[in-house]
Amino acid sequence: MKLMIDDAHIDLIQTIYEYYPVDGVTTNPTILAKSGRNPYEILKEIRAFIGEEAQLHVQAVSREAAGMIEEAHRIREELGENTYVKIPALKEGFKAMKALYAEGIPVTATAVYMPMQAFLAAKCGASYAAPYINRIDNMGYNGIQVAKNIHDLFKNNNLKTEVLAASFKNSQQLLELCEYGIGASTVAPDVMEGLVKNQAVTSAVEDFIKDFEGLTGAGRNMSSC
Repeated sequence: MKLMIDDAHIDLIQTIYEYYPVDGVTTNPTILAKSGRNPYEILKEIRAFIGEEAQLHVQAVSREAAGMIEEAHRIREELGENTYVKIPALKEGFKAMKALYAEGIPVTATAVYMPMQAFLAAKCGASYAAPYINRIDNMGYNGIQVAKNIHDLFKNNNLKTEVLAASFKNSQQLLELCEYGIGASTVAPDVMEGLVKNQAVTSAVEDFIKDFEGLTGAGRNMSSC
């Protein structure tokens, strides 16, 4: 499973990249708006840091297909070829997806709440479909199961599109999709940090250090004893 960071704060992205294996960065208009800065200024900063090989996902905000297509061209021009244009999985979006696929522009279908949205997006040529796990839960449905159903839908119909699960509230949700073999997930930095945050682990490591220092002296380790 590819693992991406869902954020636009460069300091948080840099910290996560320093410690964890990450495949790229996803953004959305709300995340960009929270920064209070020009969108392309932020996105170019992110692209410069993660490099040309990493995936960057950026959303078009037009309501009509023509506008989405125009935005896609600008996004790719500014941010490079390994930039996936996020297009909403609705009527105008499907029209835009077909046109962009014909041009060879990679698309991530976003705002996915139902399996049939994902299926139609895949048929239009989308590289990814992004179900919103927590938002689906908040509607009274099972977001994890919806993501699994979409994954199975793609596999059973020989579609190359992958699930890019988004909107997580905890690390257990991510673990369940990882075990299922979902193609990709994007998580906020705090959820990423929570993947291995466990008091039992911390206590075990501290016990090892204390025992070793009791043998060799305070501050000693295997390079200084």
